Amino acid sequence: MSKRSRPSAPRVEPVPGEPAATATIGTERALLITDYHAGYEAGLRDERGVDIPSRAPERRERLCSLLKRTDPDRLIVLGDLMHSIGDPGGAERGELEVLFESLPPTLDVTVVKGNHDGRIETWLTGGDDPTLETKSVTVVPGDGIALGDAAVGVCHGHTWPAPSVLECDVICLGHEHPCVRLEDEIGGRRIERAWLRGRLNPAPFRDRPEYDGIPWLEQGSDSSPRVIVMPAFNDLVGGTWVNLSEQSFLSPFLPSGLASADVYLLDGTRLGPYESV
Repeated sequence: MSKRSRPSAPRVEPVPGEPAATATIGTERALLITDYHAGYEAGLRDERGVDIPSRAPERRERLCSLLKRTDPDRLIVLGDLMHSIGDPGGAERGELEVLFESLPPTLDVTVVKGNHDGRIETWLTGGDDPTLETKSVTVVPGDGIALGDAAVGVCHGHTWPAPSVLECDVICLGHEHPCVRLEDEIGGRRIERAWLRGRLNPAPFRDRPEYDGIPWLEQGSDSSPRVIVMPAFNDLVGGTWVNLSEQSFLSPFLPSGLASADVYLLDGTRLGPYESV
């Protein structure tokens, strides 16, 4: 895939109608997804006794269609590519092997380790079992990395971000699976996957010594990084109903780490501040 001339300013834009975003970082274009949870149906059967048909082919087709639609140089998975906590099981590993065989051969892939990704690096990058050694796959820690010249930071969200991530202009994370519960005037209800977009609040980060010296922590929320909490790619996994006050968040720095955040549906509809939806 050829490299193209692109703006150097960081831009992260949701793909309309999809739980995915594109990030333009220098001359590289990346497709960002999170919480793919390969093998989720097998997990439901083993953990809860719920037996539903595998949607692995549908997940793979959706991702491959997104790659064709957005034509990225890199695919970045913000954690929980797989569902099992330890090593991937048969159905799960099979799903991922078929998925990677379906990806364009020139596509670079970066996987941020989520809390469900276990020892994924031991076989995904050709460690103990070089299954995918012909692919350009990089696995990075769950606290994340900075992309480009500190333009965009990515992490999973189940741990506190790396200092380099907090020094970025825009921070993208997963793990939370944000959703909203919507009700109509006659009492009908539905759950929709959603985006949270806003700015970080310095307060919960200031007392952590690993963040000493990060300028915006002393300057206040007006200068803090923009933050994007991405919806789960897997539409079966449920999530945090962010517009219900009694619903607790999963990430250790949310919601206290949000100075402000608006909710957006996948189609781009802005619902307003998440607390008042």
